[in-house]
Amino acid sequence: MRETVLYEPIKRFLEAQGYEVKAEVGAADVVAVRGDEPPVVVELKTSFALSLFHQAIDRQAITDLVYIAVPAGKGRRAYKALQKNQKLCRRLGLGLITVRLSDQLVVAHVDPAPYQPRKSKRKQKLLLGEFARRDGDPNVGGATRSGLVTAYRQDAMRCAAFLSENGATKAAMVAEGTGVVTARRIMSDNHYGWFCRVSSGIYDLNPDAVDLPVD
Repeated sequence: MRETVLYEPIKRFLEAQGYEVKAEVGAADVVAVRGDEPPVVVELKTSFALSLFHQAIDRQAITDLVYIAVPAGKGRRAYKALQKNQKLCRRLGLGLITVRLSDQLVVAHVDPAPYQPRKSKRKQKLLLGEFARRDGDPNVGGATRSGLVTAYRQDAMRCAAFLSENGATKAAMVAEGTGVVTARRIMSDNHYGWFCRVSSGIYDLNPDAVDLPVD
C-alpha cells in the first residue's frame, strides 16, 4: 500500500465542501483552499507513526487547520489505536481523517482545535491517596505493573506479619495492632491468598500459601 491511495478520496471529500485541492504543494502532502479562509493541510500515511505526527506539527507553522490521514483499520486492535490517536490529536490540536479503502469512505473523526485539558479530581484523589498511604518507595520507576508493591499490598503484608507473630486473631485486633483500618476487608477479600477465616471474624495465615511475605 502507498500513501497515494488516500489522495483521491480525500480530494473528493474536500472538494465536496467547496475547497480547491492540490497535492504535494511545498512540504505538504495535500493543500485545500476555500476563498479567503486559512488553508487546510493534510498529511498522509499508511498507518499511525510518530513521523506522521512530527510532520503534522511542522505544518502547524503554516496553518492551524492540519489533519493527519490514514486508512481505516478493522478489528478491536485498530479501534483501540484509533481511540488513542484521537486523544493524541486533540492534545496536539490536529485533525484526524480515516479512509475506508473498500469503498473510499472518508470520515473526519477529529477537527483541529485548541486543546482544553479536563482534569479528573477523582483520579487525582486516588493518585495522592496511594502516594500518601505507601510506606517508603519500594518500586523502581519504569518497572512493569506485575509485582509492584502498592499501599494495599503493604497493608496486607502488615496483617500477615501480625498473624505470623500472634496466630489466629480477631480482625478488629489485627486492625488495632497494625494500624490497618481495612484489615478485615483485606483478609476477607484475600486477594493474595495469604489468609483464611478460622471462624466468624477470626483470621489466620493460609498454610497452603506459597508466597507468604513472612518467614
